[in-house]
Formats: sequence, structure tokens, C-alpha cells
Amino acid sequence: MTLDTTHIRLAGYAILIENYGLSTLPNWHTSSVSPTGTLRSTVQDGQVESVYPQSYWPGDGTGDHLEFALKYDGVNLGILSALFEVVPADELATWISSKPTGKYARRIWFLYEFLTGQKLPLPDLTKGNYTPLLEADRYYAVTPGRRMQRQRIIDNLLGGKDFCPVIRRTEKLAAMEGISLRKWCEEAVTSYPPELLRRALTYLYNKETKSSFEIEHIKPSASRTEKFIGLLEMAEHKDFCEKSLLIDLQNRIVDPRFQDTDYRDTQNYVGQTISYQRRLVHYVCPRPDDLPELMEGLLTVHQAMKEGTVPAIIHAATISYGFVFMHPFEDGNGRIHRFLIHNILFLRGSIPKGLMFPVSAAMLKNPALYDHSLEAFSSPLMRLVEYDLDDLGQMTVPGETGRLYRYIDMTAQAEALYDFVKLTIEHELVEELDFLVNYDRTKQAIQEIVDMPDRLIDLFIQLCLQNNGRLSMRKRESHFGFLTDDELASMESSVREGYARD
Repeated sequence: MTLDTTHIRLAGYAILIENYGLSTLPNWHTSSVSPTGTLRSTVQDGQVESVYPQSYWPGDGTGDHLEFALKYDGVNLGILSALFEVVPADELATWISSKPTGKYARRIWFLYEFLTGQKLPLPDLTKGNYTPLLEADRYYAVTPGRRMQRQRIIDNLLGGKDFCPVIRRTEKLAAMEGISLRKWCEEAVTSYPPELLRRALTYLYNKETKSSFEIEHIKPSASRTEKFIGLLEMAEHKDFCEKSLLIDLQNRIVDPRFQDTDYRDTQNYVGQTISYQRRLVHYVCPRPDDLPELMEGLLTVHQAMKEGTVPAIIHAATISYGFVFMHPFEDGNGRIHRFLIHNILFLRGSIPKGLMFPVSAAMLKNPALYDHSLEAFSSPLMRLVEYDLDDLGQMTVPGETGRLYRYIDMTAQAEALYDFVKLTIEHELVEELDFLVNYDRTKQAIQEIVDMPDRLIDLFIQLCLQNNGRLSMRKRESHFGFLTDDELASMESSVREGYARD
């Protein structure tokens, strides 16, 4: 790996992936070194490519580029896991011995033993300061972390070997930390009277339920809608992140014929039929053999985040998106994924008691943003996973793929959830409350024109709103033939004025 003084050369993770032929998800940051020029970076679709001047060339060895990677490319457990499976342990131990007190060498040493479960032939350190594995200004981490005497490292990773996501502290997420989600919610609704908020709750539960189903193009029956509303009402009262409770949750929201008694034991995928015996596969889920460890790891991360100081949105994004990426059930995974957002935000005290938070409605209205939050992981994954589909649509995944789901950079999902929370508070929540304010105003105006039963007033407003503020001739004849022309014109005007937009 000697630097070519005439050409740009890869460095850090990029050269390690190339030299060892690693099959891994791409890192968010790619580095190279140029014999001329200064540091320059380009950003496209969240991927950063940096070209460093020649003085940055780290050296010729694997350890040198590992140290460079941790400094400039960041911590990528998936790449490190793949690399440690093939790099000779003795070579790595020799490099670490050459700088035993260096913080990057100690981090690499710890990560090798953490990811492989094997000890390097190195003695325990007996002196020196403890250094955090994840730097607080670059990553979200659990605190206070575990002191690992062997390398004198503070293990503050979000998870363990079974599942360990990494979330970078980007400018966008760092700005989020200065906002109290609970206070944000309270300020958004403070101008509305308590009676209106109580009435709005029913509408908000119904809105969230229908939106969650509609995202999956499902039209639920009245009974399924009521069941899901009942679950949403329970979200603020207990922690659902236990295996038995997740199974019970799945049983409550799916058709009884598709209820599971355990995590799935078949290979599933997300896709669609595009023609006879042709299916387009969007996402291959983890193999059923890998699920028990992955799900146990996910639930362990949840407990660590509850006890640590990770922001609530980071917590909710990690667990809810982690769940849908695992896809542990045959049916209902998407709805549970969105339910867990509510559950965790309530558990963390980020949503005031008795307030519904229609985040699924924000996702439904912004499908490109929601799709991107899922595809940020699924698209690069699909370029790596090999699978077979038979004529009946049954999938088999022949290779070992567990590592791809075990160590996910979930920064994109955390940023997306922050966007959805912002949209929910500033638009969905307020729009529903404004709708009720406008309804009350419009209803009163209509009653002053014709004192009709509430049922007919509701129907009149609904039909007018569906037809740009006017009642169609056909609807008038079928429902409101008793109105005079003057009464109808005045009532239509009341609807238009009541729901007029600035």
C-alpha cells in the first residue's frame, strides 16, 4: 500500500475493502490521498468523498489504514467485522504492540475482540487513562459506559455483538438536541381550549390508525381500526419492547389467520408482483436462523437507551427502524414499527400524556422522505444479498448475511424521524386542531341559518368540503331537498368562510 506519488490513491476503509475483497455495505465517508492539492470534499446523497493532501498518507500497513479510517472515515462496525474475519491476528497484534498506549490502537484492539470474540496475543494494559470508544462529539453513545480494563477503553457502544447500530452526531441531529420535544408539543397546542383538545383526541387516534394502514395500502375493517386505536391508547402506559409483548401486539393487529406464536421461521421479503411469475424484490429480510440473536440484540439496545442519556428521537428511530429491518413476523411489521415510535416517545416522556401524535400521517403525506429512510439501508443491502425465488415466490438466501443487519449505520433513519416529528407537530397536529376550530365556527353559523340535527350538519360540511365548498345538485336532491335556494347559498358561504385558508 505504498503511496503512488503520481496518482490519487484510496485510503482508510476504501483501500482495505479493495485489498481484502470485502463484501460490505458502503461507508458514508470515502477517503483518498492525492500527491498534489489541498483537502477537498464533495457531498452527494449523504455520501462524502474526501481527497487529502499527500501529508495525510498513513503508511503502508493494514493497521495504519485502520487508524486513518477511525480518524477520518468514522466507526463502521460492519466493515471492521468483515475485515477482522480475514486479516491475520498476528499482524494486527504486532501493529498494536508498536503503539500500545495510542487511543486508536486501543480502540482497534477492543473492537477486534468485541467483534470476533477472540483475544489477541497481547497482555492487559496496567496503566494509562481510559478513553471512550465513541467520541461524544461525533457519535451518540450510552453513558457512563463500561470500563474495559484490558484496553483501558470505555465501551459506550449503543449495543452488543448481536446488534449494534451506530448513529453519527450530524449537524442536523445535534441541533435537535437543543429542542424539548415535550415543550414543543405543548407550545403547539397551548392556544387551543382543553375541551377542544379532548375532542381532538378521538380524531387524532383515528387519523394515525388509518394513515398507518394506508401506508401499506390496506383498508382496515371497522373492528381492526378499533383494535389498533386501542393499542395506540395503551402506548403511553407500558413498554412493549419485550418478545412476548411484541408477539401479542402482532396478534392484535393482523388477521387471526396470520397470527404468529414466535418470530418467523421462514424467509420473507418485501416486494411486488409485476407480471406472471415475475416479482420485484425491494428488500430481503434477515434469515430466520439469524432472527433470535438480532431481535435479542435489538431489545438489549432498547434497555441500554432507556437507562442511558440518548435523546428520545434517536432512541425511537433506532428501535422502530431496527424492528422493521428485522421484519420478525410474517405480517404486521410496518404497523408495529410505527407503533413503537409512539411507545418509545411516550416512555421517554417526550409526548404529553393524553396527546395523540399522528406521525404516520406525516409519513403518508411525505412518501418520498419515508421511502428514502427505508431505502438508505435497503438499497445498498440489495446489492450484496444473494437469493433465489422459486415459481411459487418462496425465497431462499444461501449465503451468510447476519453481519449486514447486525451493524447498521442508522444516522439516516434518525434524521428522517426528526423530520417526521417536526412535520407532525407543525402541520398534522395543528391542522387537525384547526379543523375542529373551523368546524365549530361553521356549525354555529349553519345553525343560525337552519337549526338542523348535528348529523345533517356534519354531512353538509363534509359534502361541501369534498366539492370545493359547494353542494352538488345530486347531493342536494338526495339529502337536502328541504333547503331553500337562499338557505343553501348562505350555508355554502358559511362553509367556505369557515375553512378559508390564508
